[in-house]
Formats: sequence, structure tokens, C-alpha cells
Amino acid sequence: MKEQKGKKQKSYISIRLNIMFLCIFLLFSAIIMQLGKVQIVEGEAYKNQVESSQNAITSIPVPRGQILDREGKTVVNNKSLRTITYTRVKGITSEDILKTAKDLAKVLEMPEQDINKLTDIDKKDFWMQLNSKRAETKITKKDIEKFKEKGIEGKELDKKIEDLRRGRVTEVELAELTAQDLKVLAIKSKMGSGYQLTPQIIKKDVTDEEYARISENLANFPGVDATVDWERNYVNGNLFRSVLGNITSSEEGLPKENLDSYLVRGYNRNDRVGKSYIEQRYEDVLHGTKEEVKNITDKSGNIVSTEIISKGKSGNSLTLTIDMELQKKVEESIEKNLRAFKSSEPLLDRAFVVMTNPNNGQILSMAGKKIVEKEGKIEFEDLALGNMTTSYELGSAVKGATLLTGYETGAIHPGDQFYDAPMKFKGTQAKKSWNVSGFGNINDLRALQVSSNVYMFQTALKIAGVNYVPNGSLDIKQGAFDTMRYYFKQFGLGVPTGIDLPNEIIGQTRKVDSQPGFLLDFSIGQYDTYTPLQLAQYVSTIANGGYRMQPQIVQEIREQSIKEEVGKVIRSIEPVVLNRIDMKKEHIDRIKEGFRWVFQEGDGTGVKYFKNVPYKPAGKTGTAQTVYGGDDPIGRNAKGERMECYNLTLVGYAPYDNPEVAFSVVVPWLHDDKNGINSIIGKEVLDVYFDLKQQRIYGESTSTGSFKQN
Repeated sequence: MKEQKGKKQKSYISIRLNIMFLCIFLLFSAIIMQLGKVQIVEGEAYKNQVESSQNAITSIPVPRGQILDREGKTVVNNKSLRTITYTRVKGITSEDILKTAKDLAKVLEMPEQDINKLTDIDKKDFWMQLNSKRAETKITKKDIEKFKEKGIEGKELDKKIEDLRRGRVTEVELAELTAQDLKVLAIKSKMGSGYQLTPQIIKKDVTDEEYARISENLANFPGVDATVDWERNYVNGNLFRSVLGNITSSEEGLPKENLDSYLVRGYNRNDRVGKSYIEQRYEDVLHGTKEEVKNITDKSGNIVSTEIISKGKSGNSLTLTIDMELQKKVEESIEKNLRAFKSSEPLLDRAFVVMTNPNNGQILSMAGKKIVEKEGKIEFEDLALGNMTTSYELGSAVKGATLLTGYETGAIHPGDQFYDAPMKFKGTQAKKSWNVSGFGNINDLRALQVSSNVYMFQTALKIAGVNYVPNGSLDIKQGAFDTMRYYFKQFGLGVPTGIDLPNEIIGQTRKVDSQPGFLLDFSIGQYDTYTPLQLAQYVSTIANGGYRMQPQIVQEIREQSIKEEVGKVIRSIEPVVLNRIDMKKEHIDRIKEGFRWVFQEGDGTGVKYFKNVPYKPAGKTGTAQTVYGGDDPIGRNAKGERMECYNLTLVGYAPYDNPEVAFSVVVPWLHDDKNGINSIIGKEVLDVYFDLKQQRIYGESTSTGSFKQN
């Protein structure tokens, strides 16, 4: 009995064990199947979900490169600003943003301009968000049925309803929004702009208290960060300001016209980029490489940590060819003389100066000023760009090109003489020099020295293959114009100078060449128009012996400076010879000697200003009869016709036997052609150039006649 009972008990235990093992087997099988489902069936989906939450890459802007002058002095740098930003993550709701905006509004004061930017649509949408139940009552079932009857459904229906609801928010209801509400809205608008995982600036230049309260309580402001941003700082105020250019704000972001070009290069839509002149032209150099970080987010989309993927690098720096100390003195000279002459010259409103190194094309100074009268007071706008974006008849300053054209075509030869007396042609007024009685027999050097028009007229006729017959008619073919323009263009007159800046013009090449007398006007600089920069390139080409150099505004690209140390040179911008003029060296030297006579010998038209200066310059004065080309009604007579006036110009270089600086001066629209403003400015800027050179070498002034700003 006992044995049978024991056997039954063992059998019972065995069955129970088998059942238990079966249950365990089934349980593990279920677990394995579930793991298989997770790993094999749903694994890819989970993997994508994890990666999408953890591998969100964000680009962080870096400071823009600096701009230095040729002496290494800072022209443009970056000002650090304590900044509050917000980064919108995936899955964030409008209510989440509103809550954070309300919390921020308790700490931040927003600039008035941000409040003023809010539109009625912004305010109505915000009112509806704050008053959702009241907003719902503005749409009836009947309104919805009307839309549906027109076949409007889905998203289009939602939009129609929303537009209708917004349109029914009244001015009285908008007035319910308090000043605090508007501040919240301004913050919320900034938080909602831009793109996911791209930091949006809420406020720059926050106060110490604002920065501290937010940075110490970031856990209470999801997505908010207290950081340091930058804004461009133009160290010298308005000095050379228009040429330096501007950058976009983060609100402007990338220019629409170049959007695709920037996006394919890795820019974000709200990046700040150069939008004009130097800042735009050298964007790729100045912009730098953004830092990339990986935001680690939790399942709710909150950023829990960040990991640096690649460190950013600040933009590289530019070293300009401009000497900002010289630039300042040149601008002061222009302003001083415009102010001094304005009372006697009602049409006068601008003047230009370009100074270059004729041997390499580097621009040392490019200055322009325009008078703006406000409430009876004279103020000045920077018009430096006018040196390359405006053109004028430049008068006798271009006579060197006329004579060289005559030499090279064989029309005249060095030393040839013509009798300077008024020239009379059938059906026209006499053509004569400024000395109405004439200069008698003169050669080419004397013609330059006293600025003889008649000598240039005779040269132009010879180029055209025409002999002068008193009271006779002229028969000049188009080919004569083409020939003279061909040679003028070799100096840069009437063609792009090649400057590394946008928007340069080439002047006006007049098309009405059918009247023979126009060739005579062309020969003395009173027909086609040229820019002050073209004029500087022309005289530089003569000064250096016949090489037309490309004007340069940047001489080096450097690594960003560390503390006070200048960064090392990455690239030097080498001089570029655009062309060698088709003219013999002895012919160029002949013109250079004539230019020396103008400034240093006898009754040369520039002797009064330049004879006794120690730096021994050479050059050519210029006067062009023209008509007023501005917009001021004062420049028109009672019939609405433009008034006649003069453009005064000057070109030169120094020292005459080893030129290191060349210059052009252009002062348009004067009544008095003998007031000398062109020569006064020309002497002052040369004085300053050599004075600064002396100070830098020896620590003392040359005392060549430096001037004081009134």
C-alpha cells in the first residue's frame, strides 16, 4: 500500500512539474516572440524614432571676421551682446509656447520697436488664442454650410473659417489686449518664427538682471537659453561707411534673390550675411564655419543635453588697402571745402577724391561727400561709392590721353607746333582755348602746361585725317571717334576699372557722333563721361609708365586675430596688370614731362598750388563746360532747362620721377571755373599723405600745409 501510495505521489509531482515547465516554456516563448517583433518587425521604426529624437543637428553661428585697414587698425569688428534665445523642438504645442512666453514676459522688457512691429493679424490671432470660447461663437453653422455649398472642404474650409473668424474680431475687442499681453505676443512671435532646432533670438543686449534671472532659472523656461551673440561694430562711424557695406539682420536672414545659392552652401534661412559692397563681396571669407551640436531630446521633445559634433571657426579677417587715417583727413578736406564754397556756389553739392598706389593698383583712399541741407544747416552724406557709380565730363584732365593717341596714330609727333588762336568753322561758334586771344605758336608740352584747347582740336583733326580750313566745313567720319575711344579705353576711360566691388558703371559713351564738332569736344574731355575712379586709373597708368592696374580694395585675407595679435596671412591679393597701353615709353615720358610743367614750371595751370611743395608732384588740371546734372530745382532756369555750369577736376602723382601715390579730384557743377576748389583739395590731400608718411617713419610732421577742420 505504501509503495503504491508513494508511486501515486511521485506521479502527481511529476505532472505538476511538467505543467510548470510547460508554463515556463510558453512564457519564454511569448517573451522571445515579443522581442522578435520589437527587433525585427518594428525595430526599424523604433530605430528611426530614437535617431530622430537624439540626432537633431543644430548649427550655431560664429562671430564674423574683422576688417582692418592697411596699418592693421580695426575698421569693423563684433560687439558681444548678452542674448536670450529660444529653440523650438519637435512636438511643441502653441500652448507650450504661450506659457513660456508669459513666463519670459515677467522677466524681460521688450524693445518698443518689437511691439510696434506687431500687425493687426498678429493681435487678432492672439486675442482668439486668449479668448478661444468667445472666438468660437464668431462662426455659426450657417457660415460653415455656406462654404460647403460652394464645395469648399478640408484644409481650405479650415482656412476660410479661420479668416472669417479673424475678420470678425473688432477693434473694441483688440483694445482688451493690455501692454503686458502685447509684450507676451512680441515674445511669442519671435519664439514661433524660424525653424525647428534653430535658435531664435528673443532679445539682444539684455540687462544684467534679465540675464541673471533667466540664466539661473533655465529649467523653468523650456527651450530658452542665455547666451552671447554679436552685432557688427563699425569703429569709425560714418567714415568710409558706404563702401564697407552692411549685413542682414537675423529677421531679414538670407536675401530672397540669392536664397538657393546660400542654402546649398549650408546657410540657414535666418543667417546674417553681407548684403552690400565689401561685406557682401567677401561674404565667403568673413562668414566663418558654424559650430554643429547634436541636441539630445527626451520622448516629449525637450532638449536634455547637447553634444558638440564639430567646433565652429570664426570668419577670417580682411586687410584693406585703405589707410583710414588718410581717409579721415581726405574726408575732412572735402567737407571743409564744400562748406567754404557752398555760399557762393548754389549748385555745388558734392566732391570726390581717389588716391592710389600707381604701381600696384591699391586704393589708399576713396572719398566722396554730398551736402544735405537740413533745417538750414549743412550736413554731409558719405558718397564714397559715387567714385565708381557716378560719372561726369572731366575736361582737360584727359588731354594726356588725347596727345598720346595723336602720337601713336602718327597724327602728331613730340615737339610738333600749332598756332593757338580761335578756330572758326562754318555754321558754328568759334572753338577756342580758355585764353580767348590764344597762346600763339605752342608745342605739345606748352599745350599741356597752359591747357590749350586748340592744340587738342588740331590733334583730333589730324587723327581724323582732316586739315583745318578757316570758315570751312568739317567732314569727320565715325572711325575717328572709334580710334580715339580705342586708345582712351586702354587707360580705363570708358571701360570697367576692374575694382573688386559690385555696381561699378563705365560712364556714358554718347551715341550722337554725327556732328563733326563733337570729336573736338571729345578731345578736351567735354563729350563722353567718366567716373572719378576711371580718372584715377588713367593718371596711374601714365604715372607707372603705361600699365593699367586693377584697383584693389583688399590686400590680404588673415586668420581671425586672437586678443591683440593680428592673425597670420592666409592669402595675399597680388597686383593685376589689366593691360599695357599700346604706346611707346618715350611718348609716355613726354606726357609725364608735360604734367611736370603743369605743376612746377612757369605759368602752368597748377603752379600756384604745387610749385614749392617738397614732394615734387606732376599732374593736370581740368575744367569742363557742362549743364547741371543733379535733381535740385535750383539747377533749372525759369523755363525748366538745366543751367550751364562747370566741372572742375585734377589728376596728379608724386614724386614725379618715382611716383608712389596718384590721385584724382572731381568737383561737379560750379558757376566759377576759376575758384580753384579742385586744386585746393588736391594739394591738401597730397600734403596729408606725405605728412602721415613722415610721421610714421620719423615721428614728426613735414609741415607741408596741413589743414584744420572748421
